[in-house]
Amino acid sequence: MSDVATRRPLPALMTLSDQAAKRLKSLYAGTHQGHLLRISVGTRGCSGLSYEMNFVTAPQPTDERVEDQGVTLLVDRKATLFLTGTIMDYEVKDLESGFTFRNPNEKGRCGCGESFHV
Repeated sequence: MSDVATRRPLPALMTLSDQAAKRLKSLYAGTHQGHLLRISVGTRGCSGLSYEMNFVTAPQPTDERVEDQGVTLLVDRKATLFLTGTIMDYEVKDLESGFTFRNPNEKGRCGCGESFHV
């Protein structure tokens, strides 16, 4: 019998839905060729935190690299505590479309949906 506790695997930092991967591949092949999407968390809105996305030409030294479904994106290391286990999706609605986040760490969102808290 071993004294070493069995550790369960950590969840992925982030994963992509099929729709998000398809949209990112399209963006990387078109207007954002040579760029990578960088995701961070900033302070904004009623609940305090918001998702921020920017296209960059090179990673920062502290960026975490996420690779899923043949797509690479970057996550600011300071955001990893807030994003672990998050699924990034891409939704198309009648009047809008864009990336969305299903984040198991969120404890709530503000009424307008602009910000969240953990």
